[in-house]
Amino acid sequence: MGGQLSKTKLRGLWFSVHKWIGLLLAALIIPISVSGAALVWHDWLDEQLHPQRFAVSGAATLPPARYADAAQIVLGPDRRIASLRYPAAQGSVVVTGVPVTSPKGQPQRTNVYLDGPTARVLDMAGGNDGPVRFLHVLHGSLMVPGLGRQIVGWVGVAMLVSSLSGLWLWWPLSGSLSRGLRWNRRPQIDANLHHQLGFWVCVPLAMLSFTGAWISFPAFFGPMVGEQASKRPPAAVPVAAPTLDVNSVALKAGGQPVSITWPTAKSPNWKVALEKGEAEIADATGAVTVKPKGPETIARTMRRWHDGTGMGPVWQTVIFLGGLIPAVLAVTGITMWVNSRKWRRRPERVRLAPAE
Repeated sequence: MGGQLSKTKLRGLWFSVHKWIGLLLAALIIPISVSGAALVWHDWLDEQLHPQRFAVSGAATLPPARYADAAQIVLGPDRRIASLRYPAAQGSVVVTGVPVTSPKGQPQRTNVYLDGPTARVLDMAGGNDGPVRFLHVLHGSLMVPGLGRQIVGWVGVAMLVSSLSGLWLWWPLSGSLSRGLRWNRRPQIDANLHHQLGFWVCVPLAMLSFTGAWISFPAFFGPMVGEQASKRPPAAVPVAAPTLDVNSVALKAGGQPVSITWPTAKSPNWKVALEKGEAEIADATGAVTVKPKGPETIARTMRRWHDGTGMGPVWQTVIFLGGLIPAVLAVTGITMWVNSRKWRRRPERVRLAPAE
């Protein structure tokens, strides 16, 4: 009797935790979940919204200086080129420029999209402009400067607790496991929808919540696995007149570049990302330092699991549903709570009357 009472009390406690997480955080969970689900198809969305950026006539075969020169013309004298990135597959070469003078913090970046075979300008846009970028900022920080990332991280922790407590509450108190899989566990449609969707999504949701918390708090999780959180490089304007030209930098790197980053006053080396590593070329001397590509870090693995990059369509579909369904669970949780409040306000004789 005591054991059963303790189990009942524990179930009631988990129910309260699960309920109030959903009710209090629904306004945050819904935009985070929906934006995350959309970003699973980031590349497809970008192509649908900006088809001009993908209207290329072939592969990128020109020397990098051709792309840099073409981009500098449209960037104008008030911006300097900070980086050049080659497409991973079908797409444009992207040259990024930053203002010569800018306020403190990260300078506003401008991206120029170029046709690979001709260096023709296909599009130009601010680095923070556009609906896809809006979804990234909404998902990563809820559009809240400064503390937004930490808020999203704590929402991830709460969703992890909610997914595990939801599984506990879903588990039938008596009978076989198949009893929990029945649709008509409750008379209300929203309650049945909540129970069934919650069960099937609890594992993907727990994974997405945990990896999201890891991404938000790298300084906390990194040391647990012997990794230091990578720091965002300080904002700096590229030097006005580098000693080396970008063509010679690409040749010194010794391979097909994935991206090239221009030197700055704070970091006087060119950085060339290669498929199998990175090369740093000192702008003053031309000295080359090659760093082979190391094993994937746990932090990078967590990010790939979270956003589905390179994980294939099956995994992407799973995390798409794992991002979309929590929004449905939040809505059905609210309707269940509202209905229960209405039921409790009914006269006792009506509540206790047998159903016809």
